[in-house]
Amino acid sequence: MTKLTTLGKLQLALCAALVVAFAAQLRADPAQRIVSVGGSVTEIVFALGEGHRVVARDTTSNHPAEALSLPDVGYVRRLSPEGLLSVNPDMILAEEGAGPPEAMELLQETQIPVVSVPMGFDRSAVIAKIETVADALGVPHKGQQLAAQVAAEIDSASQMDLSDKKVLFILSMQGGRVLAGGENTAADGIISLVGAENAVSGFNGYKLLTDEAILTAAPDVILLMSSRHNGELNDETLLAHPGLAATPAGQAGAILSMDGMLMLGFSVRTGQAVTDLAAGLDQFGS
Repeated sequence: MTKLTTLGKLQLALCAALVVAFAAQLRADPAQRIVSVGGSVTEIVFALGEGHRVVARDTTSNHPAEALSLPDVGYVRRLSPEGLLSVNPDMILAEEGAGPPEAMELLQETQIPVVSVPMGFDRSAVIAKIETVADALGVPHKGQQLAAQVAAEIDSASQMDLSDKKVLFILSMQGGRVLAGGENTAADGIISLVGAENAVSGFNGYKLLTDEAILTAAPDVILLMSSRHNGELNDETLLAHPGLAATPAGQAGAILSMDGMLMLGFSVRTGQAVTDLAAGLDQFGS
């Protein structure tokens, strides 16, 4: 009788342990308290219909509107581990390049999964982002459907011939000098995707241009982010710049601004971005 009672207790203990382990697994998978870092990532999460699982976002996550009601953990490249952990997340989804590196290293040492979403500035990069986010959320089928929809939107976005348009993207002005987007940037990617030509090349990233370089670039259109906060970067200041004023764009007053996240996010709204940018460029004639 005693042996049966001991055995029964062991069986109960084993069952209890299995229940606890199963409950823990349910809590861990799928994640229900996600911090989304990077505007493009946040847009994808919500487009997948999984926005209810997000408990915080970074400053660049300004779309959709529902995301703005969530706690802001800081700028994507100036994150604080304390800020991220303060919302008790069970997963962190972050754009590749989120940082600073030491903050991400500290997060990797915790038991919280940190998923890095690859960046890129073309059609295939958008699809890869969607698939990565969907897989991390445990909804790969939703990801496949959304990826197919977004790919179709990009493919049908614009049939305009804009190959004759040379576009200069200006990120900011620093001390009266133009900081322009070169190769391997989101600006270069969206200009290429719309079928136009980046007016500057031969360097990666963003670079301050000399007046001579601006004149050599001879852009037909100057492209800006409309959500810019730099007081120096306005149409009047740009047209008063000697180098810019002497270009075809300056002489025609061809300055186009678009929402920064829409234009440069390379996410679920990229098809719309291509359509809007193509229409904007086309209005300035040949």
